[in-house]
Amino acid sequence: MRVFERIPDAIPRIFNQAQQSLANHHKNCAALYKLHNQVISIYGSPKNTSVCDARELIFEETFLTMIGRVLVIKKGPASADQVVRFIGAYAEYIINKGKSGICNISSTAPSHETYRPSRTTTIVICIHANEGDSSCMRFIARVLQWLLGGFTAKDKTVRYRCISIVAELAARLNTFDEETYGKLRDHLIDRTCDRESVIRCCAVVALSRLVDSEDPSDLSNDRSSIINVLLDSLCSDPSAEVRRTALLCTPLTPRTLPVLLTRSQDVDPSVRKALISQVLSTMARDAIHPRQLTLTQRERMVHDGLGDREDAVRTAARRMVVGWFDAVVENIDKQDAVEMLVQFLKLFDLASPEGNSIATDAMKALMSMRVDITRKIAFPDAFWTRLSSEACFAARVYVEYCREREDEASIDASRLPVVTTLAYFLQEECNSLLDAIEDLEEAQLLAESHTHAIEEKEDDLDSKEDAVAEHTLVVNEMLRLVSLCDYSDEIGRKKLFAVAREMLAHELMPEDLLEPCMEVLALTGAGERERIRIVVEIVADLRDGDDECPDQLVRFHFGSIDTTQSSIRTRSLKRAKEPAEMSPEEQAKANAIDMRCLKICIAMLSRVNGNMNENSTLEGILADLIIPSIKRKELALRERGLTSLGLCCLISKELAMNSLQLFLNQIQSAPEQLKTSVLQVLFDILMVHEEELLGSQAVSEQVVAFLLHVLEIEDSPAVQAALCIGIAKLMLAGLIDDERVLTSLVLIFVSPATADNHEVRQCLAYFLPAYCYLSLENQTRMQKIGIMSLNMVHKVNDELSEDEEMVTPYQFGLLLVEWTDPRHLVKGQSGTRDTHVALAIDILKTFYKAERIDDNCKTLCKLLDKLYIPSEASDLSLATLHILLDDLQKRELTDDQTLENLLDGFRSRFVKQFGRRLKNLDINLYADEPQFRELYALTGMRLGGNEDLASENFDVQIVGQATGPSETSSMKGTQANLMLPQVTRLESGLHR
Repeated sequence: MRVFERIPDAIPRIFNQAQQSLANHHKNCAALYKLHNQVISIYGSPKNTSVCDARELIFEETFLTMIGRVLVIKKGPASADQVVRFIGAYAEYIINKGKSGICNISSTAPSHETYRPSRTTTIVICIHANEGDSSCMRFIARVLQWLLGGFTAKDKTVRYRCISIVAELAARLNTFDEETYGKLRDHLIDRTCDRESVIRCCAVVALSRLVDSEDPSDLSNDRSSIINVLLDSLCSDPSAEVRRTALLCTPLTPRTLPVLLTRSQDVDPSVRKALISQVLSTMARDAIHPRQLTLTQRERMVHDGLGDREDAVRTAARRMVVGWFDAVVENIDKQDAVEMLVQFLKLFDLASPEGNSIATDAMKALMSMRVDITRKIAFPDAFWTRLSSEACFAARVYVEYCREREDEASIDASRLPVVTTLAYFLQEECNSLLDAIEDLEEAQLLAESHTHAIEEKEDDLDSKEDAVAEHTLVVNEMLRLVSLCDYSDEIGRKKLFAVAREMLAHELMPEDLLEPCMEVLALTGAGERERIRIVVEIVADLRDGDDECPDQLVRFHFGSIDTTQSSIRTRSLKRAKEPAEMSPEEQAKANAIDMRCLKICIAMLSRVNGNMNENSTLEGILADLIIPSIKRKELALRERGLTSLGLCCLISKELAMNSLQLFLNQIQSAPEQLKTSVLQVLFDILMVHEEELLGSQAVSEQVVAFLLHVLEIEDSPAVQAALCIGIAKLMLAGLIDDERVLTSLVLIFVSPATADNHEVRQCLAYFLPAYCYLSLENQTRMQKIGIMSLNMVHKVNDELSEDEEMVTPYQFGLLLVEWTDPRHLVKGQSGTRDTHVALAIDILKTFYKAERIDDNCKTLCKLLDKLYIPSEASDLSLATLHILLDDLQKRELTDDQTLENLLDGFRSRFVKQFGRRLKNLDINLYADEPQFRELYALTGMRLGGNEDLASENFDVQIVGQATGPSETSSMKGTQANLMLPQVTRLESGLHR
């Protein structure tokens, strides 16, 4: 049998084998190539050019027929995917043969411009193959041209398979000519907007294979680059699978990396996990060293990953942290665990509170994943003689990690010093910090007195400032470390108490250290009352010591302070001079001292658990320091004064009630920064003294009206966030149940004015469903404001400008349906779950309003299909809903056929579900119910003939234009079986 006669049988047989397994693809490629080459060799002489073309055409047609059989197979079967792989493998096979000189390649190479360089012989694929082109080029060009025709097929399966085959070919072929490249690029970019997500995924994959060949300088201004198309799919495609594919296919460059990192906050957990586990992991194919990221990027990835709500994402983030650790300690002695941790911690900014917290989480995640590192951690005596901020941080986090897991054995094995020894080390570090501060002050004075060599002095100042920051961080971590220790050692406890007291009393000690100092003082002191007296004494010393030895730098020495109660005396905190009598220099120094004293008071008051009556010493601080600070013009002093006053109000009911109006006045007149702080103080006071403040109707009305007023006029994002967070807390606690407040929060949630205020949106996105699902009363409250809120959303939506966006009324309606769904209530809620029945009644009542708009009614009717009507709904609610449905059916309220269809569909489902129950329902039992009275007034129906409606049954009389008053209409369907009171419909009560 001649070769061309075997083609129709041989090629299908090869494809049949190829679909079985990937393992036989190379063998089948060789067999298919042998057949292909025999066709070319036998008929490939110049004398038989036309015969050669005809035989090649037979081979190509048979090959394309095999491809066509795959195109109609939907995504899923492995056999179809293996055939797609085989098509790409065969194209690569014949190209490689062409490079080796085995394929029948023409002697004249084409002159087309290439787009992808190759280290070996380059074969340029052109859709319109020339006569002089090789047979393999003509074959691939024919296949490509044929597949491009399927990109616009009506069948989505054909489009998917065509694009997937082209993506496979693009991955395996070296280069395309300019025309072919342009057609592929344009067709694939068009498919990134396909309505099918699976096709968009294939288009993204195929485009990623072409991205290296693109030169942005060759593009016109109206054409987007492939990188831009990939990034657009990454950020804005509605399908999570498309975004994930774009994330994995987009090349990592300095330009694309910041955009890729934004997917750490993607709404879909699979995308967030893919970013962490496949893009940022050091085990990835194109691994990123953590130092290639900026400090901000590293901290953001660790923060978002370890703080994710999905366990899978958090696990991937922990593995990423371990990979970063292995990358930075690659050249370090693996036995020195502390040194490895020090190098790892240099990836973070330990000096900032945010960076410190992120580094803490990262190190804990590392220790939980790498137990071998945790077991090697040890703190010998030499460790404490060369402390760095990273080393001290590692020691503190290690002890904190072990305390959280109650692993005392590991702390003992790490040779952590006893409290007495740690107190000596802390004292030495404090003295080193004071030396660094003294050096910095001298350098600053020297720089002010000499103006030459400015650059050298600036460098010297920078180095000294860095030294102060380093020592400050070391002391801070030491204080946090000793606060975790066991104080059974009485000598060590007393020494720590003395050091902490001296640090609080020293006016040069940085303010960042006051909070941890107060924590150590609280843990090592005798009691709360004793601690308050010590703080009052420190404040008095600071305010009285303005003129005492201002240039003398005091060092810490143990035993210099008597801490017994007999040494504490009550002193006045008033200054000898009033602010008006001071010089500008004295005033500036006095303000700095007051700022420090207020900071100490805030740290102390936040740890007071008693009340003001039990700690009368606080009255002196309140009268002589806090109240005068509130009256000052300096914003910083006022803010700390108001914060201190708020903390005092938390432990004094009388002071809270007397100061409430002061805080309300401050909110109205204060600048943004101060207003935010005062709002937080106000909400704390309302939460603590709920009975005294919100328990009174008059005070509660005043507070609610004030909050609504501020919420309406305030346009500062920070103040809006503080208001929403505080109000949400009060409502969740049940302290505010005003429907006006709930309506305001709902409208703020969807308002275009808060579209960029992510803090407000995130707060309300959690609060609104949590509030509704907490209790049946809350859900009913949401149902009552639902229709009014939806109407307001309609109105705002109609008035939107071109640059504003918000949810559509229908989307907002779906939110209402979700929030009022009784199936989402927490377990244990009692009562009839009629919220969706009541919502359906409210929707139907809108048809009786004179000012109704058909578009609004259409939106409402679409929601009827989404409502859940429980079988345990009350008879009264079901009867009311049925009467409204039946009345609306008899009155032609609208000419809109869509509205009629929506109502008819809901009516049919309702009657089908509850028809039997309604059949035996005695409506006379509910004739005096307010709900029925309201229904009569709304529909224009009136009770006639008898006053005692509950005692008798009456027939229904419908009085219309075509029937007289004596005619009794027979009601159709289920309504005919209802025993209704005698009613007369007033036509004037209905508005079309």
